[in-house]
Amino acid sequence: MEKLPRFFDIHAHVNDVAFDVDRNAVLSRMREKNIFAIMVGTDHKTSQGAAMMASFADSGVYASIGVHPIDDQGALFREPFFDDLVAFPRVVAVGECGLDYSRLSDVTDVPTEKARQRKLFEAQVDFAAEKNLPLMIHCRDSDKALADAHRDIISILATKKKDKGEKVRGNIHFFAQNIDIAREYFALDFTISFTGVITFSREYDEVIRMAPLDRILSETDCPYVAPIPYRGERNEPVYVEEIVKKIAEIRNEDFETVRATLVQNAIRVFNITPHI
Repeated sequence: MEKLPRFFDIHAHVNDVAFDVDRNAVLSRMREKNIFAIMVGTDHKTSQGAAMMASFADSGVYASIGVHPIDDQGALFREPFFDDLVAFPRVVAVGECGLDYSRLSDVTDVPTEKARQRKLFEAQVDFAAEKNLPLMIHCRDSDKALADAHRDIISILATKKKDKGEKVRGNIHFFAQNIDIAREYFALDFTISFTGVITFSREYDEVIRMAPLDRILSETDCPYVAPIPYRGERNEPVYVEEIVKKIAEIRNEDFETVRATLVQNAIRVFNITPHI
């Protein structure tokens, strides 16, 4: 069992090539600051890397395994391969998976592309329910005002939940929509997580203020979107502290209360049992 972490970065890519030179040093900084993180796969190779990293790390490192909707448009979700990865210690979620309509303008046959993404996503929703694991969901709309990808994901999750019940659950990572969309996810027993973007953009302040605190998680999505004061640098899990500070500031709530609650939220959502 683990000791209770100070912060929890629920979505990181330290398995990415951006960390090939100093990955061990990044993990060492996490240990020094008592920060836990979930390493996220986006395809078969990075999912395997995340699972192996989580298995061999000293402590505080977990893995999510899955296939991203558009990183490789030829990618399939090969269930036997992911069956093997689930057996690795510390694999706690399926994803990142979902729908991404942000590049549909580059596609000649939009209905076919949407159907491909939907099939890939549904396979992973079914797999997660079968393994009783939460989902790590990626979602980008073609236009924020349309919320088209989010609407389709909500529809899929609602349908799957009717069939599979409480086993369909998880988190919407890098949440970038409004409070109304957030509430639809909350009603389906999903949480939302925020990145370093909230430290330099006011676009999500209303959602952060109005969402129930027990439905919010913190993430870096490193190596991307480093928070202020590290903006423009490579991001890493230790910077998650800046995101938690900003959430507390936006909500005008006690930092220690917010910090501790976000840690407990992560432990609950991903069914992690720390040593307290």
